[in-house]
Amino acid sequence: MFVTCLDLEGVLVPEIWIEFSKAVDIPQLARTTRDEPDYDKLMQSRLDILKEHGLGIAEIQEVIATLEPMPGAREFLDKVRDLGQLIIVSDTFSQFAKPLMEKLGMPTIFCNELTVGEDGTITGWHMRCTPSKLTTVRALQSCGFETIAAGDSFNDLQMIQNSKAGFFFRTTDQLKADYPAIPALETYDELYEAIASAAACC
Repeated sequence: MFVTCLDLEGVLVPEIWIEFSKAVDIPQLARTTRDEPDYDKLMQSRLDILKEHGLGIAEIQEVIATLEPMPGAREFLDKVRDLGQLIIVSDTFSQFAKPLMEKLGMPTIFCNELTVGEDGTITGWHMRCTPSKLTTVRALQSCGFETIAAGDSFNDLQMIQNSKAGFFFRTTDQLKADYPAIPALETYDELYEAIASAAACC
């Protein structure tokens, strides 16, 4: 028995904070876990910038409503779900994820929660568990499942390294160089074939 665990942003949909940074013309908001491995440090800097510019949840959700899955992502997910169970394991937030999940066919997602004030100001964040992705794959393994994982960023490393099979997908040159033992794939066809091959061995 196996479960495929996939990252969301950069793998299936555009990076939300990058797209938002473009929309509001604040380049500092374009930093992601590809750039900053300390997630708490990254999130605090984001909230500080939002507060400085008077931006809140409504403005971010307005941009998210315009985003579409990456070309081929929905079809790829449908094929992977034909192989077996699939969970999207993301450090995004439920307040961001819902419209994107609808466009992806409502796959199961494990993600986090924002704390939002009555005026729409984002005041904090609550992680589902820490470290969220590693804890998730270990919990699945404790239930008797093998895990197959793929992601693109620093925060996906533990999930990838602690699964029966793990892959980078459209990752950075730096991560490819730092972790040459992890296969780095670029197309959904390549990733599907890698998952299918690993699943056959579970």
